[in-house]
Amino acid sequence: MVKSKILVILGPTATGKSDLAVKLAKKYSGEVISADSRQVYKGLDIGTGKTTKREMQGVKHHMLDVISPKKVFSVAEWKEQTEKKISDIISRGKLPIICGGTGLYIQSIVDNLVLPEVPPNFALRKKLEKKSVNELFAILKKLDPRRAKTIEKENPARLMRAIEIAMVIGKVPVLKKKKGEYKFLQIGLFVPDAVLKKKICMRLLFHLKKGMIKEAENLHKAGISWKRMRQFGLEYRYLADHLEKKITKTELEKRLETEIWHYAKRQITWFKRDKRIKWFDPKEISKIQKEVDKFID
Repeated sequence: MVKSKILVILGPTATGKSDLAVKLAKKYSGEVISADSRQVYKGLDIGTGKTTKREMQGVKHHMLDVISPKKVFSVAEWKEQTEKKISDIISRGKLPIICGGTGLYIQSIVDNLVLPEVPPNFALRKKLEKKSVNELFAILKKLDPRRAKTIEKENPARLMRAIEIAMVIGKVPVLKKKKGEYKFLQIGLFVPDAVLKKKICMRLLFHLKKGMIKEAENLHKAGISWKRMRQFGLEYRYLADHLEKKITKTELEKRLETEIWHYAKRQITWFKRDKRIKWFDPKEISKIQKEVDKFID
């Protein structure tokens, strides 16, 4: 059986994954599937760096604005919907290009993971909600040190879900791989630390200028509680703090710069475990295209 091919563009935040995905989609008649755990939510646009219509340059994008931010969207749901998108794209003779920085989302498709089915434990969540993020992280670290290394430790929702699963099945995640029907080329974008720090800083300033604070304010007005907003982690956690007057705008910028950098390092840690990924500097377009040519041919 000849396996259909899927291209994956991955790497830490602010490395130019979306731009590259659009370029490659135009060259190879592809469509982009977002692999970002927060871009699935409607209204989380500027804070997540969601690709705009203009930036899409006419390339069809999938798995953006899938669900209301009032609801919770799991990796299992993302995988199920993404598999349908992949089948549809291939059936139309196009190349599926998965693009994003959420490691587990990407791995769920590349390794065709059988994800653990652990229903929400609301009694446990009620107890955990009273704890600080530091306390939650300490609990997870004790239950599963390996997962603690890659989790976004400032995100209470992620921490609680990880603890919930760990208490049922022992580790997070205990994942089984199933033989898949696709062949993958994973292209990783990587820049030196100093360059990445600068890119993160510049992107953050651009997002603030573009209206990231106003976006968070509008989300709250639309019925998203501060508690729910903090569950999105990173930008939205500190935007909620700022809008509740717990931190100043200067503190917001400083904390975000630090936290986004820490998040990028965790993304790198996650992806570096997969030796199948071929790493390139984002500027090495011709080298990347040669790799894609080889893969497609």
